[in-house]
Amino acid sequence: MSEADLFPPEALEAARKLFAREVRFQMGAVRMEDLPAADLPEVAFAGRSNVGKSSLINAVAGRTHLARASTEPGRTREVNFFVADEKLRLVDLPGYGFAKVSRDTARKFQNLGRAYLRGRPNLKRAYLLIDARHGLKAVDAEALDALDEAAVSYQIVLTKADKLKPAEVETVTARTLAQVSKRPAAFPRVLATSAEKGTGIAELRAEIAAACAVAG
Repeated sequence: MSEADLFPPEALEAARKLFAREVRFQMGAVRMEDLPAADLPEVAFAGRSNVGKSSLINAVAGRTHLARASTEPGRTREVNFFVADEKLRLVDLPGYGFAKVSRDTARKFQNLGRAYLRGRPNLKRAYLLIDARHGLKAVDAEALDALDEAAVSYQIVLTKADKLKPAEVETVTARTLAQVSKRPAAFPRVLATSAEKGTGIAELRAEIAAACAVAG
């Protein structure tokens, strides 16, 4: 099936219109009891530190400074919520892997992300971001296991695909799909993106709209 079949022009345009409307920061939560009401469909973004989560969320939302990007690994220590057109939420989960914080602090905010994945009834899909230049690493295995255990539908999104040649992107996409194909909760499609160049952003928006069953 081609991308044209997966993402017809009308779906891409509807998703573009959805995110062209207001997208706002709602809140950051450090405890499960602080989360907003589960009254809108949500998609969550997870990934190791410095994989480009904030940049990708900004690209999806068509904003420059909606999610705060940082060169300091492990800055995101809350679950941050962004509302798109009052129809769905984008959720930025704490990063993992290279946080320059104490082990206890790292465990605290990574456990918050795990608790969110397990206990959020309105979570429609999680997007696990993987740097296209490196592919799946050992540090990502724990996140994959946590997603499988939570029985949350998740999709692998490759970031920074502009740093590779097209043939290399195809290779890492195919390899990554093969690596997760046997995992029970993995969505059977890997999406290559570049927040800097805009590659794959229209398709990711369409994926989000479809997962949340939201029209543009």
